[in-house]
Amino acid sequence: MAAYSDVHWWSNDGVRLHARDYPGDPGAVPLLCVPGLTRNARDYAAFAERWSGARRVIAVDLRGRGESGYAKDAMSYVPLTYVQDLEALLAEQGIGRFAMIGTSLGGIVTMLLARPARGRLAGALINDVGPEIEAGGLSRIRGYVGKASSWPTWLHAARAVEEANRDVYPDWGLQDWLAMAKRLYRVNTAGRVVLDYDMRIAEPFRVPGAETGPDMWSALAGLSGVPVAVVRGERSDLLGEKTAQRMMAALPEAELVTVPRVGHAPTLAEPEAEAAVGRLLDRIDRG
Repeated sequence: MAAYSDVHWWSNDGVRLHARDYPGDPGAVPLLCVPGLTRNARDYAAFAERWSGARRVIAVDLRGRGESGYAKDAMSYVPLTYVQDLEALLAEQGIGRFAMIGTSLGGIVTMLLARPARGRLAGALINDVGPEIEAGGLSRIRGYVGKASSWPTWLHAARAVEEANRDVYPDWGLQDWLAMAKRLYRVNTAGRVVLDYDMRIAEPFRVPGAETGPDMWSALAGLSGVPVAVVRGERSDLLGEKTAQRMMAALPEAELVTVPRVGHAPTLAEPEAEAAVGRLLDRIDRG
């Protein structure tokens, strides 16, 4: 596993936040990696193993996830607040020019940060999300987010993860499910395997419209003029093909890559996704 240091910083409303900071060439554009709704910095461990060293990789725990603190106000678990939290991280770390890798919710945050970071954002990868979210995918997520579960062993947790996600990753085996469980869960003080996020993140997500932002097509347009890759799972129920094509029309220089036999969301370790990351980074470095 790639070595990293722990970075902590404070949000504007007093939440102590955390990120994993994987070192790399200080002359290269660093990557700020933002995970999905119920996920955390561990989701980017394999990504950092592949791409750090040549460049700095910062994988964040959004508030209420992983090693970041839980918010006092559950209604602060919204994308615009996450944007403010990331701006505070960039300022605290003295980061000027940077690129973003955003999966699902992380992609929404990436789009919303594009305009405030204009001139500093060197490029972006949007992983399996767009300005419009398919109703079926939203319904599925609302059906599980915020519902606590606990298991006596990692194997039990892995089987539960498999049951919920076998349609997303139909080619995975037990070791894959165990690895995913260890990204999603933690062991609590009672020795139970539990989900590693504040269950209250579900509260604003259940409010129609709160899962994204006020005008996401305008937010997407903020990425014009910088290298962009959009990765979509072939079986995705969150990013529809029509929305993906409309994103390409809005950003004519962007690249759309579809990962076969994968739903929401690609891990970015798939050969198609990894190749797309490589091409994106080449474009960023040339710019």
